[in-house]
Parts: sequence; structure tokens; C-alpha cells
Amino acid sequence: MPAHVWRVRDLALSLASEEGLSSDPNSMEIVELAALLHDIGFKEEVTGNASSEWFPEFGVVQDADRLDAIGAIGIARCFTFGGSRKRVLHDPAILPRSDLSKEQYINKEEQTTINHFHEKLLKLKDMMKTKAGQRRAERRHKFMEEFVKEFYDEWNGLS
Repeated sequence: MPAHVWRVRDLALSLASEEGLSSDPNSMEIVELAALLHDIGFKEEVTGNASSEWFPEFGVVQDADRLDAIGAIGIARCFTFGGSRKRVLHDPAILPRSDLSKEQYINKEEQTTINHFHEKLLKLKDMMKTKAGQRRAERRHKFMEEFVKEFYDEWNGLS
């Protein structure tokens, strides 16, 4: 099983405890199973998008998945993925896209790795569903903002 899945599982269980779900063993089991299965075709069910109902167990899993995409781990994952797709790091002539539809987001031709921060990663903090997720996202988000600023400063010969 990929390391991402284990990180999401651990984060989800930790968030669930912070959110007070640990008093119910059934909730913790749901969280653990949902986290372990979150990337294998059950995305709608795990994120709670299959119906209009929202369950706190799925909220912590969704937050854990998003937290794994930001911060130091998220930066490493972003550049690993970009490199595997042979994307350029940065091209000042290619601006980040905004207000993307799902179809536009999926079409990443002629995009740069650094633009992914603007198009998705820096938006995840505001998408957290739980208070615990929001607290953790703050720190990771600030780290990414500092990284992106330093990246541009170094790119432009300012640092």
C-alpha cells in the first residue's frame, strides 16, 4: 500500500480523536477503513459526495487527504509528480489558471509544477471540513506560502 494511504490513515485517526470521535469505536473503525480505501474508487462515498448527508467520519478522512497534499509532504509530492510527468518547474510565460472546471483542471498540458500551488494546493486550507483540519492546515499553508515566495525569489535571482 502506498505511503500516502498510511499517512492519510494516521492523520484521519488523529483528526478524529481531536474532533471527539474516539469515544465511539465504530466511528474510529469507519474512519480507519474509509482512509485506507479513500483512493481506490470509493471517492464519492468516502468524501460524502454520494449524497447530501455529511458524516464527521468522512470529513476527517477528506481533511486528512487534503492535509497530505499540503505542507512539506505536499511540496515533495507536487514536485515528484511534476517530474514524473516531465513538467517544467516554472515558466513565467505560463500563468496559473483560475476558476477551473474539473475538465480544465484535469487537462494539464503546458502547465508548470509551480502553478499547481496556485491552482490547487494553496486553496486547500479553506476547504477543510473540521476544526482540527483547519488548525493543522494553517501551519502547512504558511509553510507552502513561504516556500513559493522563496522559490520565486530564487528564480528571479533575488535570494
